[in-house]
Amino acid sequence: MAQDIRAYVEELARAAKEASRPLGFASDEARQTAVRAMAAALRENASRILDANAQDMAAARKAGTTEGLLDRLLLTDERIEGMAAGLEKLAELPDPVGRVLEHRTIDQGLDLQKVSVPLGLVAMVYEARPNVTADAAGICIRTGNACILRGGSLAQRSCVAIAHALADAVEASGFPRDAVTIIETTDREATGALMSLRGIVDVLIPRGGAGLIQRCVRESLVPVIETGTGNCHIYVHASADFAKARRIVMNAKTQRVGVCNACESLLVDATVAEVFLPDMLRELSDAGVLIHGDETACGVCHELGLVQGEAFVPATEEDWGREYLAMEISVKCVSGLDEAIAHINRYGTMHSEAIVAEDPQACERFLREVDASSVYANASTRFTDGAEFGLGAEIGISTQKLHARGPFAAEALTTYKYEIRGTGQVRP
Repeated sequence: MAQDIRAYVEELARAAKEASRPLGFASDEARQTAVRAMAAALRENASRILDANAQDMAAARKAGTTEGLLDRLLLTDERIEGMAAGLEKLAELPDPVGRVLEHRTIDQGLDLQKVSVPLGLVAMVYEARPNVTADAAGICIRTGNACILRGGSLAQRSCVAIAHALADAVEASGFPRDAVTIIETTDREATGALMSLRGIVDVLIPRGGAGLIQRCVRESLVPVIETGTGNCHIYVHASADFAKARRIVMNAKTQRVGVCNACESLLVDATVAEVFLPDMLRELSDAGVLIHGDETACGVCHELGLVQGEAFVPATEEDWGREYLAMEISVKCVSGLDEAIAHINRYGTMHSEAIVAEDPQACERFLREVDASSVYANASTRFTDGAEFGLGAEIGISTQKLHARGPFAAEALTTYKYEIRGTGQVRP
């Protein structure tokens, strides 16, 4: 059976690789047309996609899936429209392929250009996020790449319905249907098979929880662009405007809890903790957020009359590094900016970190010294998103430091080659 799965995945990948070749030299106009057709296909097939998603949601609820993951899994008319609109914005972006990155004359009069080119075949492994199917496929087609997609079992019906609609659109636009390929088995062996296809698959991008990402990093023979989990912090400095800080914390924590740019940890300067924390913790508790507090935060919770075990619990060492993806937050008081930066650099995941402060020097030092792909002063971490950054649909948030970092979209799915033009030169 395992051998059958491996043969199945390799057959899909080889067909997708072949489909990448005409995409690689297609015109910008042709790729734009295909992406717009993909957006139209999402709208035209919305009912079928929603029916598939309803089946996934029912199965996930029956399995006891957490609310945070259910939120990631859920599709609505509005979310499908958002996916389609994202693809249309992607089509309008400047062509990421064929950009001249460098042009100079080298020794012997050779004309050298460094030009952006597609990667080839991009594999995407992801969990309960059916919208990733559209984002990944759209970005790949826009950049002249083919894709092979491996969605999570929770979202399998939704992902397959979306992928088939997109493949139809790509084919109708004159490209090979295999340019958008999805693995339709839920057998875990398929992921291992995909990771072994070095020489066929050009790059693998995992998007999901820490377990999935680390498995790909450890086991993949294919080069990996690592997307990261989001243990995101907000630090309230002694100079902060408290009303502004509360708005930012509530937005970052509660607007949408099952996403990687949600706030998971609140750090508060100890000199203002007794003034700031009562209103902040009350507001969090009233919103249904479970507080994992240090000694000071738990003391404030007691004074507010909150019930231990229901509204708050003492924080453990594990809480400082945890991505909850739920209505939970860790709260810690720190001695100042030095400790806040050190704590974030130790426990953060290099995703998104924020300071709330009216002191411009504190803000600038935080922006400079915190090691993360996105660092904010006086704004919610929820803005870490390809669309919000003006990049169009994104394929993930990279927390690594090579090739791509932060929200990565079209340009990150290109590499480059050197083109050298001569008039008969030979090396002396």
